[in-house]
Amino acid sequence: MCEQISGLEVVKAFNDPLKFITGSRTLDFDLCILDIEMPGLNGLEVAQLLSGKPVIFTTAYREYAAEAFDLNAVDYVRKPIQKERLEKAIQKAAQKLKIGNAGKSFIQLNTSKGKSLIFFDQLLFITTAQADKRDKIARLENGEELLLKNISFSQLLSLLPAKDFCQVNKKEIIALKTIDFFIHDEITSCILRNGKPIRFALSGTYKNNFLERASA
Repeated sequence: MCEQISGLEVVKAFNDPLKFITGSRTLDFDLCILDIEMPGLNGLEVAQLLSGKPVIFTTAYREYAAEAFDLNAVDYVRKPIQKERLEKAIQKAAQKLKIGNAGKSFIQLNTSKGKSLIFFDQLLFITTAQADKRDKIARLENGEELLLKNISFSQLLSLLPAKDFCQVNKKEIIALKTIDFFIHDEITSCILRNGKPIRFALSGTYKNNFLERASA
């Protein structure tokens, strides 16, 4: 069900809480979806060991709800789980992660060269890679281009500060600081390529959001 939700990547699944606690030390993940009734450790005990990472609890037992929210859980989803209800919980988690990242000046992403720190003030735009649409290319101020591996635009937007970046079409996110001028269907940037400004298509789907950001 998680794999059917846009912007959500399943890093790994465990059927043993003790193995998860051991494995979590070397895993790069933002959110944990936990059952409560499990052998060895229950979900509430596991959540206490996760150093504040957001948790969504899934359980058939109503009586654990108060304890779950005492642990600052993002949400508490009752079984049987409906996809729409799980999506709502994931959206709440994404918002919490976005707020938590608001004070950051960089993000850590997987690239073709390994993990890389990308500083927001150095990032100019992100575009879809031609070789594999699951990958993206990030262009930096120093002219360097990084190949971001297997990441969606929705994931990127949840990590980037909304006041500084905006998706303008299906294939591109741009830094608002790069805008020189724009018309109804095109943005001209101050970024040069072969001595000429790079232009970005402004599609109807993203226009209203862009105009709100540009006038803020």
